[in-house]
Amino acid sequence: MSMHDPMGDEPKKKEIYSYTAPWLIYGMNWSVRADKKFRLAIGSFEEEYTNTVRIVQLDQERQAFVETGEFDHPYPTTKIMWIPDQQCQQSDLLATTGDYLRLWHVSESGTPRLECLLNNNKNTEFCSPLTSFDWNETDPSMIGTSSIDTTCTIWDIQKRVPKTQLIAHDKEVYDISFAAGVHVFASVGADGSIRMFDLRSLEHSTIIYESNETSQGAISPLVRLAWNKQDPNYLATVTMDSSKVIILDIRVPSLPAAVLEGHTHCVNALSWAPHSSCHICTAADDSQALIWDLSQMPKPIEDPILAYRAEAEVNQVQWSKSQPDWIAICFNKTLQILRV
Repeated sequence: MSMHDPMGDEPKKKEIYSYTAPWLIYGMNWSVRADKKFRLAIGSFEEEYTNTVRIVQLDQERQAFVETGEFDHPYPTTKIMWIPDQQCQQSDLLATTGDYLRLWHVSESGTPRLECLLNNNKNTEFCSPLTSFDWNETDPSMIGTSSIDTTCTIWDIQKRVPKTQLIAHDKEVYDISFAAGVHVFASVGADGSIRMFDLRSLEHSTIIYESNETSQGAISPLVRLAWNKQDPNYLATVTMDSSKVIILDIRVPSLPAAVLEGHTHCVNALSWAPHSSCHICTAADDSQALIWDLSQMPKPIEDPILAYRAEAEVNQVQWSKSQPDWIAICFNKTLQILRV
């Protein structure tokens, strides 16, 4: 992945750092705070009730990751995110989803503790697992969650109440993503559609795209969604068990603006560049993380500009917002950060 030499007087800087956990890693996210460089949270994927979230940080002197905190988590995390607060003006918070949305506060010493559990299904003892969530970058008091019960919920995490809950799809909702700004979000699900919502007018939604791929006669679900924060006209999505990534322009609904076909096995994760409107990283079961340059659209995008081969299937990819020359990937029990 690293294709350039460090310049000047920094010949010792490595291009790849690895950390091995005692368990399969699924959830993973970069801290955004400017005062916590090279800090990430990783979540275990173990088929039992008690799972773990661990916070690790690169010790640049020792050139190795150190563990700075961890906590038990019921079930595996379906997603982990740090508060999108680069200027360090808010509490140092981490959010996770699984059975519920939870917020965790990380103290000055690095010790995490549960801040709150947010549950909008008060009338029943059963919970509908949450498949994903997104933290609004413009208004960090707002988190949107997606659930297998067909709903999306937008939470006010300061007041700890739902702003709104809506039936978003005909079947399970698998992912949710905010656009730039505070009003617009989109979701994908088992009904094979991307639906766009505006919090100012929730009585209707817009179907931006519907999957035409079928599996055993049924429409294939869309499982991942990522909104380009630098150019909010563009979204990326993935069909379940597909090796292709679909790029959509919301000004031209239903027709893909590009289809990225560089992977040979199913794509697991997407991450837009936080500092460039035309770059996206994709990761798949072919053990590859690929970076694509989309600046030539609408011409077909045939090949990635960078490719990195990991030692196993890549389950997760995240491009660092506060350090945009670093990308993190997870495969098996390994977290790797790669300089791009």
